[in-house]
Amino acid sequence: MQAAQATFKTIKAVIPLLDRVLVQRFKPETKTASGIFLPSSSTTTPLPEATVIAVGPGAPNKDGNVVPTQVKAGDRVLLPGWGGNSIKVGDEEYFLFKDAEILAKIQE
Repeated sequence: MQAAQATFKTIKAVIPLLDRVLVQRFKPETKTASGIFLPSSSTTTPLPEATVIAVGPGAPNKDGNVVPTQVKAGDRVLLPGWGGNSIKVGDEEYFLFKDAEILAKIQE
């Protein structure tokens, strides 16, 4: 899916609703530890890791109680290889996922 170019100037203007989570994927290394530059074809696959930028307040369950998201801004997370809605702000690309689509929180 082609990323929509945003009309706003900063990603801070995006406030996720319900159980949505705004993330920025890690960029693949374009240079090895020994200083060799990798061809762009080998760095086009998006990495499954991302940093959480912002989260929504949560979504209501069947009883109407709001269930908060499982992650918070600043968390490192593991993403599925598909899904998410892409948003471009300038040269940066961000993604909105539902909280349930995020596979894991990374703690190191």
